[in-house]
Amino acid sequence: MDYEYAPLRLPPDVDRLTAAVRLAIQAEYGGWELARVQLMKDGTRKVLLRRPLRALPLPGLSV
Repeated sequence: MDYEYAPLRLPPDVDRLTAAVRLAIQAEYGGWELARVQLMKDGTRKVLLRRPLRALPLPGLSV
């Protein structure tokens, strides 16, 4: 299966609960799923979202 990917960077002032809510909203309404999260030394999070490629376009990422 082919996927499209959306890399995100969450700043260190975003706490874990807020990050989880933001990502849950994207999953619910945009069809995204969590592929990878990397916590950096400075507290930022590098997030990689993915969703299957579809014939009909879905809404874009809105963070």
